Formats: sequence, structure tokens, C-alpha cells
Amino acid sequence: MGNSDSQNNGASTVLSADEGKKKSLVGLLLRYLVPLAITVLLVWYMFTKINFSELWQTIRHGVDYRWILLAMGISVLSHIFRALRWRLQLVSLEIKPPLLALCCSIFGTYALNLVFPRLGEVWRCSYIAQRQKAPFTKVLGSMVADRLSDTLMVLMLLLFTLVVAHDKIMAFLNKYPVGQGLLDMLSSPWFWIAVVGCLVLVVVVFRAFREKGPVKKILHMLTDLWHGFASVGRMKGKWMFLIYTFAIWGCYFFQLYVAFYAFECTRVLCFESGTVAGLLPCLVAFVLSSIGMAVPSNGGLGPWNMAIVFGLMLYNVPEAPATSMSIVVWSAQTVMLIALGIFTAIYIAGGKKDSHPSLRQDIEKTASL
Repeated sequence: MGNSDSQNNGASTVLSADEGKKKSLVGLLLRYLVPLAITVLLVWYMFTKINFSELWQTIRHGVDYRWILLAMGISVLSHIFRALRWRLQLVSLEIKPPLLALCCSIFGTYALNLVFPRLGEVWRCSYIAQRQKAPFTKVLGSMVADRLSDTLMVLMLLLFTLVVAHDKIMAFLNKYPVGQGLLDMLSSPWFWIAVVGCLVLVVVVFRAFREKGPVKKILHMLTDLWHGFASVGRMKGKWMFLIYTFAIWGCYFFQLYVAFYAFECTRVLCFESGTVAGLLPCLVAFVLSSIGMAVPSNGGLGPWNMAIVFGLMLYNVPEAPATSMSIVVWSAQTVMLIALGIFTAIYIAGGKKDSHPSLRQDIEKTASL
């Protein structure tokens, strides 16, 4: 009888492990195949709109690559500012990695996101947590605060752009049903009632079952996340955090603005009356592309390009040269990220073997989140 029970328990354990693996596999497929499918679909659509011979001519003779190199340099500077900002949060949590390690963690994040969307964020937290022997959830919480500040910046930029270029932004939202649907949803009182109802339900469930194993584990994880998230409020150097945030987004904006001067189709915008030296068209394209980056895809390929193209078309730039421009700029940034990723791999390989997580561990951790 005892042998039968142990065999049943063993079989149940094997089944549970198999079910866990299946769920993990489904999670991975959803996280990486869906973004890949979106990328392929949007790239296919984008390529149906361009003339490849014209694109090749633009690449060979229609680009001033000095401006592209300058834009790439500004992009690297934005990653360094991001590392400096993240260091402020980590220091407040008594986690003190060297700046070069933080810079490499940011470089590696964007390089990994080219292949596995969103995996880079988990990897950088895993790398720093294991390198500094710190709790992963605390480091993850600091990253959540890091990303929330970026979301707030996008919202602020969107509001500012709505004021200075209201007609252009509304034209974009009206063209795409998803944008209009989002506006309708946010303006509906039933949406906010549902949000409040869900929050109340979650609080009730957690209070009623707070001593249960799974709920207790989630609460512990949320507590660590909150400590990392709240690090912004209690850390020293809050003003520097704000300055670094503006520096990051200033770099993002000016790397696109600098790229305007590399192409004839966008260079003319910088000298036309009514475009404020090209700053207004660049702002519209920049904000739209920032919103487009929220769409899961490999390194922003597809959504970012289409947002840039539509932003430029609002200022009467033809679709074909606008598409060529977006492809060249994206490709240059991708080459730069690959180079930074190689530098990061060399840096990590030069350290201790146990100082960083494997890619497999990160993928498993991502699937469980």
C-alpha cells in the first residue's frame, strides 16, 4: 500500500513538473513568437511600400553618414546617462556595482532585446543581482521605477506635443483604430469603475488569504519590488535623478533630430518656415515613435519605423523616402547595439564565471514573470 502511495505521489510530481514545463513553454512562445510575428508582419507591410532600387540609391548616395555617426554617439551617451540614473537607485538600496558594469548591463539589455523582446530588462537585473549578491526582486523593483519614469516622460512629451501639434497627433490617432479605441476607453467611466473594482477585489483576496503559502510568497515578492520601486522617493540625489531623466530623453530626441540632417527629405524640414528649424516635425515623429516602441517587436523594428514614417508624412514627406530614412537610422542603431553587445560579452567574459547568469536562466525567469 505504501509503495502504491509513493508511486502515485511520484507520478503526480512528474505530472506537475511536466505541466510546469508546458506552461513555461507556452509563456515563452507567447513572449517571443508573438513579437516576432508582429515584426515580420509590419516589416512585410513596410517593404510593400518602398522601391528597393530607390532605397539602395538612398543608402549609397543619399545619406550624409557623418550625421548618422553623430546620432550613434548621442545614443551611446543616453545609455551612459541611464546607467548613472540607475546607480542612484541601487546605491539607495545598498547595492553598489561599478559604473562600467552598469553601463554594460544597459548595453546588453538593448542588444538582447533585438533578439528576445523584454528579456534584456530581466537579464540586466539578474546580472547585477548576482554580481553584487543582492536580492533579485529588489533590483527588479528599481528597474520598474526606472521604466515608470520613462513612461511618465512619454506621457509628458505626448501632452506637450498635443499642445504644440494637436492636429498632427489627432490625425495619427484617428488613422489607427487602436489609438482611437484607447482614447475612447480612457474617457469611459466604466473603464475606471472596472479598474477600481479589480483593485478592491485583489486587496480583499490578499487580506483574506495572506497566510496561505502562494499568497504569502507573492506578498513577499511584492514587498521586495516595492522597496526597489520606492528607492526613488527616499534616495539621495533626487534632483540628479530628474536631471539624468531629462538627459536620457534629450539624447533620444537629438539623436533623431541630428539624423534629420543626414537625409534630403528631412533636411528640408529644418529650413522650412513654420517647422521651427525642424524641431516640431522631429518632436511629432519622436513622440509617435516612442509610443510605437510599446508594441512588442524585435528591437522596435516595424512599429518604430511606421511611426516615424507616418510622423514625417504629416509634414508632406513622401512615404518612400521617409521609409528609407527610418530603415537607415534603425539599421545604424542596430549595428551600434550589436557592437555594444559584443563589448559587453567581452567585459563579462573577463570577470568571474559565476558573476553573471546564463541566458537559459534568464529565459526561464522571464517565462515565470
